[in-house]
Amino acid sequence: MTVRTALILLASVVIGGVVGVLTLLCGTQPAGAALAGLTSAGASVPVLHALIQ
Repeated sequence: MTVRTALILLASVVIGGVVGVLTLLCGTQPAGAALAGLTSAGASVPVLHALIQ
């Protein structure tokens, strides 16, 4: 695994965690917050891949 790959995956996990926690704090059920966090983590990988060249 290259440093670039590790950076992209770490950043996507952080983004997903932040989105999940913020969604949970808004009063959403934990399953919905987990789904929002996982979705945002998955969606951020291609974006970060394009940004970090």
